[in-house]
Amino acid sequence: MMEKKSPKLRTVHKSESPFLLNTFPKDFPYLLGKEIVYLLATKGNPDLEGSEWEKMFADCIGADWKPSNVGLDDVVLGNTAWGAKTVKATNPANQKKIRLISGRNSPIYSFGGRIDINQDPNKIGSQILDIWNERVSAVREKYKHLRTIVLIKSDDLSEVVVFEFDTIRYDNELYTWQRNKNNNLQGFNKRSEEHCFTWQPHGSQFTIIEEVPPKSLIIKIKQPPTLNKENVLKTIGFDKSWITVTHKDG
Repeated sequence: MMEKKSPKLRTVHKSESPFLLNTFPKDFPYLLGKEIVYLLATKGNPDLEGSEWEKMFADCIGADWKPSNVGLDDVVLGNTAWGAKTVKATNPANQKKIRLISGRNSPIYSFGGRIDINQDPNKIGSQILDIWNERVSAVREKYKHLRTIVLIKSDDLSEVVVFEFDTIRYDNELYTWQRNKNNNLQGFNKRSEEHCFTWQPHGSQFTIIEEVPPKSLIIKIKQPPTLNKENVLKTIGFDKSWITVTHKDG
């Protein structure tokens, strides 16, 4: 009897991401540190806004910066998209948990009707997670890999912590919701009783509580001298001809 052979198949390559989750390219921390030093030297203050962080991260990994209304795919590289978040902390390296503002989830807008303060909080909480899950699913239709990149920053930007995690959907069956003294909804993991979400009825702000992974980048920045404004203008050859002034009559 002839031995049955296994069929020969063409090699199937998995759709790989640019780098392993939370394992950044070797030069990434130095490129990011350089960006922050440049910001401090030119801006004159340690304010690092969310959009600036998005662009910094994109530049450091050679990705495209594409700010989106959804906030889940602001940075794109090949088959991978990132939502970028910044959080302030007194001691970033010692931070164990963070709260990430993750959009406005309005059941009134998405499902119609109105919010009744006496309504079952689990019903509202389920709708809030449904809105989040729908956003995640919509973005995942375009990108194989979807991640969140987080920058925890000190007030003076002398220390930052960077990490990333997969952006996921949340199973409603795993959580229970209750109101706190401020009438905000809080979602808890049924098994661990851990606080996972907060939702504010006024403004519909949705916050996800994340643990900071032990494997995170800690970058310390030496404060650079601030560039002198007059010296910068002189260096670029500025003169009054660059400015046109007109007066509107009437």
